[in-house]
Amino acid sequence: MQERVSEVTGSAQETVSYGSIFLVFSKIGLCGFGGVAAWAHRVLVDERRWYSDREYADLLSIGSVLPGPNICNMSIMVGDRFRGALGAATALAGLLAGPLLILVCLALLYDRYGNLPVVQAVIGGVTAAAAGLIFGTVIKLARRLRPRFGNILVGMLAFLGAAMLHLHVLLIVALMVPLSLVLALRDRQR
Repeated sequence: MQERVSEVTGSAQETVSYGSIFLVFSKIGLCGFGGVAAWAHRVLVDERRWYSDREYADLLSIGSVLPGPNICNMSIMVGDRFRGALGAATALAGLLAGPLLILVCLALLYDRYGNLPVVQAVIGGVTAAAAGLIFGTVIKLARRLRPRFGNILVGMLAFLGAAMLHLHVLLIVALMVPLSLVLALRDRQR
């Protein structure tokens, strides 16, 4: 395994065990109700210090533009970074095992009790909490990373395209990648 120098510690990163990878992603999967990216940031950056804020933002960006759920993509990349293909499988298994068991149990309960008004009220509250967690993570990353005007512009245009214009995600990516490249090249020339 090739050693990498962490921006966080400035030293070569330790070898991370399969068990540690599984437990970290189990925690992310089990604690991340509606806001897995927020928990992933907390665990990978703040607690474990496996990634810096910048590395996490890059990881999230790549995971978001690849097909499939961004947190699954991220878990695969993290597991692969530390332990190769088997580490990737271990991270994904840790992320999905607990929530899968919970989901099966909740689906059985919802099938039986889902029409009750109290259940509908709980679902509405959980939805609002999930949106708040995602928004909070965005604000936290933005404060730490201090994005340039071009980054903010691209983010706002992507939000406008998705939330207001209801454009397909592939169209948004196809439009934003060239704009991001132009703005990044312009910033480098300054």
